[in-house]
Order: sequence, then C-alpha cells, then structure tokens
Amino acid sequence: MPVLPAISRESRPTAPTHGGGLQSILYKVQEIAKDVVAPAAEATDRDARWPRQGIGALQQAGYGGLVVPCAYGGNGHGLLALAKVCELLGQECASTAICYGMHCVGSSVIAANATPDQRERFLTPICAGRHITTLSLSEAGTGAHFYLPQTTLEAVSDEVYGLTGSKTFVTNGGHADSYVVSAVAASPAAPVGQFSCVVLPAGTEGVKWGADWDGLGMRGNSSRTMELHGARIPRNNLLGKEGDQIWYIFNVVTPYFLIAMAGTFLGVATTALEEARRHLSRRYHTHVGASLAQAPVLQHRLGSLWAVLERTRRLTYHAAASFDAGEPDALTAVMAAKVEVADCAVSLVNEAMTLCGGIGYRNGARLHRLLRDARAAHLMSPTTDILRIWIGRALLGQPLLSD
Repeated sequence: MPVLPAISRESRPTAPTHGGGLQSILYKVQEIAKDVVAPAAEATDRDARWPRQGIGALQQAGYGGLVVPCAYGGNGHGLLALAKVCELLGQECASTAICYGMHCVGSSVIAANATPDQRERFLTPICAGRHITTLSLSEAGTGAHFYLPQTTLEAVSDEVYGLTGSKTFVTNGGHADSYVVSAVAASPAAPVGQFSCVVLPAGTEGVKWGADWDGLGMRGNSSRTMELHGARIPRNNLLGKEGDQIWYIFNVVTPYFLIAMAGTFLGVATTALEEARRHLSRRYHTHVGASLAQAPVLQHRLGSLWAVLERTRRLTYHAAASFDAGEPDALTAVMAAKVEVADCAVSLVNEAMTLCGGIGYRNGARLHRLLRDARAAHLMSPTTDILRIWIGRALLGQPLLSD
C-alpha cells in the first residue's frame, strides 16, 4: 500500500469496464473532482459560492440518481457508494461533497416510498440530471434535535396542505428544485407528535429565504433559513403516510446523512494528511543537510496519523456495507462511523498544521480551509454528543429517543 493513498487501494478507481458499476462511477467522479471541483474550490470558499459547476458535472455524468433504485431510473447504489463518492469530492472541496451528499439524502427519502406520481414528478428528473433536492428539517426552536419539527402541516382542503414555520441550515437553500420538509400536524384532533415529511417544490408561494450563508467553513453550502408562511403544496406531495416522519428519520435520513458527512470529512482528513506528507518530503534544512522526511520523530507522527485515518475509513466502509446488506446492528455502526470521522478529521487537520508549521498556518494555505471545514463535523446534526448517547442506548437496549 502506498504511504498515503488518495483513497484506499481496495476502493481506488480503476479504468471503467462497464457503465453503472461502482468502480466505473468512482473513476468518473475522481475525474470530475480533479478537473471541475478542485479548480473552483478556492473561489467556492472565498466567495461563499454554491458549487454549481461541480454539482452540474455530477448530474451531467449521470449521477443525479446515485442512490435511487434502478427500477426508478437511478444508479441503484447505497451507502457504500455514497461514502466513497463524497470522500473523493471532499478531498477537493467539502462544500461540493456535502451539497451533493444532501441531494442524495433527499433523493433517498423521496424514493423510499414513492408513489407513481412522485416517481414521475421528482425521481425521473432527479435521475435525468435535471433536478436537485435536499433536506429541510432543522429548526431554531429544537436545535440539534432535528427530528422534532415545530413547523405545522395543515389540511387546507382535500387536495392541499399548508406549511407554516421556519427551517434553519437548509443546505442547497435557494438552489435546489425541491425540499424534503418535516412538519407536525396542525389539527388539535391529530395524535400528539404526528410528524410527517412532504416535498416542497422550489418557487412555491409563501416561501421566503433568509440571508445568504456566511459560515466559518463549509462556505459553499448555501445553508440558509427558510420561512414558510402558509406555503401550499399538493397533498400528493406527502411522503408515505401522515405520521411517518420518525420512520424516515431512522431508516433513511439518519443513515444516509451520516454516511454522506462521514465520507465528506474522510476526504478532508485525507487531504490534510497528504498536505503534511508533501511538506515533510519537500522541506530541506540546510543546517543539518537533511529533509524533514528523514527525522524519526516526524516519521513516527505521520505514521500514527495515517493509522488513525485508515482505521476510521475502514469503520466507515464497514458500516456502510453493513447497512446496504441489511445487517441488524448497521445503524449503530453508521452512527459510530460519523462520530469517529468527526474526531479524526478535526484532530488530523490540527496535527497536519502542526507538522507543516508556519507554512501551513498562513492565511490562504490549503490547511486553513481544511481546518475551518473540518470543525463543522462535530456540529452538523445529529451532533457527536447526540450520537454517542444514541450508540450507548442502542447497546443497552434503550429507546434512542427516550427523552
């Protein structure tokens, strides 16, 4: 195995042998990451610019429906493919990776119980590369508890729902063609906590967007606030049945979102380690006549960082493959993967900056962006703290949402 693979040997893309297979997809995604995403990464970060070119290239290549079943026109892949694709994109631009990842999460939610009408109106254009979707779940009032919406869903008529409330940190906000929105029944006669998911098309009357996203990192995400003032949507935009939101949260949203994040931040960590390796290989001290690569203590530190990254990558791939195989403890492994990736990414970027010294610390250095991007790994919901609690509850046979 090379000292620092761009991705591990088992998953490094090779020349495609047939269309649609995972290796073929990874090969093409790596091309897009290098040729389209990487050249735009600096401007995406500097200008807080939504990564339109990268997302468009992925759609044009036929990967708008990466996780949509083949029967609906998609590529038919699952979490393992999502992890590896987001990892490749995240090596060049974390914002592009998470924007694409959120599109895949939204696509998977729509596809989970799609009616024929929903397949035609949403999944067909998604798979054809004409439609971007995303999630709109988080709210200021419930914070990281994204599964407890306060936005209300009211039955206006037999054909129409009305949505009222406010959503925060809507990734791809203002750029997507549709939004998967969570809401609670407005009717006093409805069961307490009857949460549902609906698809809100872009341009719906009654939707107002907040200020442009201006974050410390992940600056291209366009994570904006969405205000809903009685926004009316067709009742056939309901996903599944009324009250199905919790089923979607733990069977689709949580696993797909966690793996999209895990893949993205694996990419960030991989690039940080490569920055450190290159610096140590190139830096030469004339007073001792040796490169930093020859210093045993630095060799030891770099090797230790590589081991942390590689075992975290293996956990992520294992968790994704377990979920794809339907194994009973897969969700626990998926939660653990996101937790460990967050720890790994933040720690590794910090250590890489230490190894690179002042060169890595200067404003405009690549590690400067990676450090800011990596810090989001702990904050994006479900947060690291929430996930650790859920993992403990799962191991003890307790309900995940017991409080």
